[in-house]
Amino acid sequence: MTAPLHEPTAEAAPSAAEEAAVGSADAKAVQGRSLGRIAWERLKRDKLALTGGVVVLLLIVIALLAPVITNLVGQDPDAYHENLIDPLFGTPTGSLGGISGDHLLGVEPVNGRDIFARILYGARISLLVGFLSAIVAVVLGTVLGILAGFFGGWVDSAISRVMDGLLAFPQLLFIIALVSVMPNELLGLTGTGVRVFVMILVIGFFGWPYIGRVVRGQTLSLREREYVEAARSLGAGRLYILFKELLPNLVAPIIVYTTMMIPTNILTEAALSFLGVGVKPPTSSWGQMLSTAIDYYDSDPMFMVVPGVAIFITVLAFNLFGDGVRDALDPKGAR
Repeated sequence: MTAPLHEPTAEAAPSAAEEAAVGSADAKAVQGRSLGRIAWERLKRDKLALTGGVVVLLLIVIALLAPVITNLVGQDPDAYHENLIDPLFGTPTGSLGGISGDHLLGVEPVNGRDIFARILYGARISLLVGFLSAIVAVVLGTVLGILAGFFGGWVDSAISRVMDGLLAFPQLLFIIALVSVMPNELLGLTGTGVRVFVMILVIGFFGWPYIGRVVRGQTLSLREREYVEAARSLGAGRLYILFKELLPNLVAPIIVYTTMMIPTNILTEAALSFLGVGVKPPTSSWGQMLSTAIDYYDSDPMFMVVPGVAIFITVLAFNLFGDGVRDALDPKGAR
């Protein structure tokens, strides 16, 4: 018999480096991802949402550091520069509303106050009212909405009727009437502080039914899930089910509607200041600046353009970021 042409050879054993690489690949393949990580990866792919988020963070930093920034540029938001005003027409001298190296966005008509400094300080009022009133609305809406959805019956009926009544109530008219009769001093606050405090409470109070309806609807769906029934069968109390089983699953819609509510609150504050029932001079406000600019829109259009653009960019950034957060937290989203 002839010998085979090729002797069978033993398969080479994998090296230690190859085994480590295979083990690392398997570990990565089975590595789980949390809901937060999945949402972040979705959000990172949304360039518009990221741009809006960066602008929002930049606005917050600018508002917090407004005194530092104005000191660096050497401008006081309440300082008058009457030497930069045409004594005949009351408008800034120079082109584009008096824009120069010292006054980056020009100066106001008549008094010559620096617009750049007042825009920075106006951001503080807008963001303060927007965020705090949203917190008031979220707290009230979450608590009452989850109670209505979980308990049902007369509790649900009573809370739902209150929500319907508040949604039909003329919010702006109520705030105008309330601010007009408010004292100049309240709870240790005076002047503008009283008006800001009232705006935060009233805007937040009239805003909670929107998020309350969402939380109620989600709670009605979640209370019938298997894990809630399992908690009941194990003897869990109502408070445990509310705060340990239901509330964590409501975080995503709450975050989404909070980001949507803040720009609406900012627009409401601007509208109130525009109508003259918001903050009063010398405190700066974007809506107040727009109201003053009406008398000078033909002779000094930049005075109207700057605060208008500030409101537009702020609201657009919050809306873009809110849309991105909604898509990222949506478990049925394809992105």
